[in-house]
Amino acid sequence: MRRLYLLRHAKSSWKESGIPDHDRPLASRGRKAAKAMAKHLREQRVRPDLVLCSSATRARQTFERLEPLKAREVHIERELYGADAATLLARLRDVPEGVGSVMVIAHNPGLEDLTRVLARSDGDLGDKFPTGALATLAFSDREWASLERGTAELVDFVRPRELPG
Repeated sequence: MRRLYLLRHAKSSWKESGIPDHDRPLASRGRKAAKAMAKHLREQRVRPDLVLCSSATRARQTFERLEPLKAREVHIERELYGADAATLLARLRDVPEGVGSVMVIAHNPGLEDLTRVLARSDGDLGDKFPTGALATLAFSDREWASLERGTAELVDFVRPRELPG
């Protein structure tokens, strides 16, 4: 089974006006949520082979707080900033075949839309994909290049508010 982890960046700060959206840092609430998610990932023994992270400051800071995630390979990619579901899916279809699991750290609405596109059922997703939330999808050993609508199972959806401290 291949695994796809879709992580929305943690809560960003709006304190400083005039900062371009791409450069907004995490808020204190976001730093706390990312720390809680890091603990959850360690407890679940999540170690993606590949991390694809948006170049936005808040996404990179979220990833930095997930260490030691121990991914074999990490790519910080400008194209993931604000990417829609179609763009994210196209990127995933380019993942090399030897990669068994991928984590994408990016933004909404692209991540939520991608989750709904790939999952056979999105019942656990509810009506919102909040900042810092993680969707875990599993799919057969089909090639990344053939990833299509409704080919994955949403096996877990974790919101930061559900995690201990």
